Amino acid sequence: MTLIVAARYAAMCLLLLAWSVTALAGPTPTDDQRQAASEVAESLEYGHYAEVEINDAWSKRAFKRLLDVLDDQRAYLLQRDVDNFSDLETTLDDALKSGDLDRVYAFYSHYQDRLEARLQWLVKRVDQGIDYDYASNERLALDREDSSWAGSESSLDDLWNKRLENAALTLSLSDQSPQEIQKTLHDRYTNQLNRVRQTNAEDVLVLLMAAVTGTVDPHTEYFSPQQSESFDIQMRLSLEGIGALLQSDGEYVKVSSLVPGGPADKAGVLQPADRIVAVGQDEDGDMVNVVGMRLDEVVDLIRGKKGSTVRLDVIPAKAVDVTRTHTVRITRDTVKLEDQAAHSRIEQVQRDGETHKIGVITVPAFYVDFDAWQAGESDYRSTTRDVAKEIAKLKAQDVEGIVLDLRNDGGGALQEANSMIGLFIDRGPTVQVRDAQGRINLYGDTDAGVAYDGPLAVLVNRLSASASEIFAGAIQDYGRGLVVGSRTFGKGTVQTLTDLSHGQIKLTRAKFYRISGESTQHRGVEPDILYPSLIDPDEIGESALDNALPWDRVRPVQYRLYGEPWRYIEGLQDRHERRIANDPDFVYLEKQAQLSKRLRDQQTSISLNKDQRQREMDAQESEQLALENQRRRALGMEPLEHWTDAREDGSTSGEEDKASEGSGNKDDKGAAANDSSEGDAADSDDAKPIDRAELQETSQILLDYVQLKSNG
Repeated sequence: MTLIVAARYAAMCLLLLAWSVTALAGPTPTDDQRQAASEVAESLEYGHYAEVEINDAWSKRAFKRLLDVLDDQRAYLLQRDVDNFSDLETTLDDALKSGDLDRVYAFYSHYQDRLEARLQWLVKRVDQGIDYDYASNERLALDREDSSWAGSESSLDDLWNKRLENAALTLSLSDQSPQEIQKTLHDRYTNQLNRVRQTNAEDVLVLLMAAVTGTVDPHTEYFSPQQSESFDIQMRLSLEGIGALLQSDGEYVKVSSLVPGGPADKAGVLQPADRIVAVGQDEDGDMVNVVGMRLDEVVDLIRGKKGSTVRLDVIPAKAVDVTRTHTVRITRDTVKLEDQAAHSRIEQVQRDGETHKIGVITVPAFYVDFDAWQAGESDYRSTTRDVAKEIAKLKAQDVEGIVLDLRNDGGGALQEANSMIGLFIDRGPTVQVRDAQGRINLYGDTDAGVAYDGPLAVLVNRLSASASEIFAGAIQDYGRGLVVGSRTFGKGTVQTLTDLSHGQIKLTRAKFYRISGESTQHRGVEPDILYPSLIDPDEIGESALDNALPWDRVRPVQYRLYGEPWRYIEGLQDRHERRIANDPDFVYLEKQAQLSKRLRDQQTSISLNKDQRQREMDAQESEQLALENQRRRALGMEPLEHWTDAREDGSTSGEEDKASEGSGNKDDKGAAANDSSEGDAADSDDAKPIDRAELQETSQILLDYVQLKSNG
């Protein structure tokens, strides 16, 4: 053996030894975690709605999913790292079933080594000083999910040099000085490094299980014992926080929906698809950058004592450029049942010199006071009972029709969807539920009589989900009324929570089907009259989730028809289109939806040249400002000078703004919940313009329906 060969061999041995020591120093699975893995495998194979086979084919999908969970932007691992652990493509199934997780944990340890090394590299580069001139003509790709793995460290260095320059440029465009930029980035990467070093064996199991369950469907999840406790608190609605449901979106944490009646809902400062980049406590706490932070850690930062304030630095949902952040303040509170209560008001429609009254009942959620119900109390609160009371109030005021506003209603108790349908039909099936064995249970209304048999419309949007979709679908199938708005979320599956020896599993066990036999899964409910939507269906909705179960159908059940609204759709559509052609808010909504889609499609990369970046941002904002001012002039409002003023004065709108008519003022909402009178219509003027426009147009459509039916 030559001296050179011997030296190389010794160096390789030292390298292998160093890697082995690092791997051994990483988290290792406990007996409890091994057992939990085996139980998850058994639950998936024998308890899930879909036919799940934990075999080599599944193992290949799970390994790919694990790579996406760990490094979806292909920014840390190299091709040789993936190759060195490619045996997991065919052994992950065996590891899961047997609980032999050592190889998986070794892979995670290697990934963590790469992650720590990269963060150390970033801290070192930042500490050397931020001296970019931002004159480069290079661009940075925004999404590398489909990119190939890098072949060398130098390739990743090139990527991270661009990423670092972009991070500095983003802060520079936010008017930070080079010294401030250096401190911000040093703190960001140092904090991330400290968090990574605190990773324990339980954290690794959670990441592994996210990959395992995510191969099956997006609603099946493993909860560690700590996560189980947190989930239980949320189900009891006693969690003190802001009332927002969050999800991971690459390096960001994204708002997926707002809890009706929660602090964020009342404040009106957060919207679905907003991305949170920093969290600060009270008015003077440091803003902690959460880009790249784990979801549960971000949630822990946002939680806090009732009455305290949390500050969130947010990239708005409609922002194309991530430099356009703004800070919102929300006072933490608990979500109370009365804050989610259905409430009503009168919508006045002017037509041919006459004033017509349409009742509007807003249903934020399908709720029931389970404790009072189980205790046998006669006056327990529920959606059905509250809606029945609002119907009685509206009928007493001689309304010509009723609109049920289910926008942003994410669902809730299935029994309430069934019983609320019963307020509008005289007995009959409401929904079919199919289990994993193919057995179908039929649910329905068994009470004779109806609370309201007059003209009815149901207003929905992309955030109407689950029980809302069951209700809207049944009203549509029965021909009981019109469904108006944008296509709903598409969640048509049922989950149950099961205890494991270590943690819990939330498992998809069944699927919803309409009485017509069609599933609400994936496709949602398509309205009879469709409104344009500012919510990107590729961002929000069941179809936007990986491995969502597909749409299908079962046999329809027998049910009676209460009407044939479809006979009038062509006439209703024609009147609707003629009306909105000159409606400033609907013209704005249509054009804004088109503009947002075009900008999203165009924005696949961002310039690292400061002047070019500014020009691109200015051009985008100029288009948005021109569109907003076109709407404002048509309404006789003062035009804005800057696009950023639009969100600050609350005049821009869309489905991502909260859709209840009192959302702009929590006192209005409370008043509407306690009293239904013609005076409430004036209160709704504080609502977002598009929300008001949709409600007014739905009332017009319902009035058209009444007139067309009366004319035969």
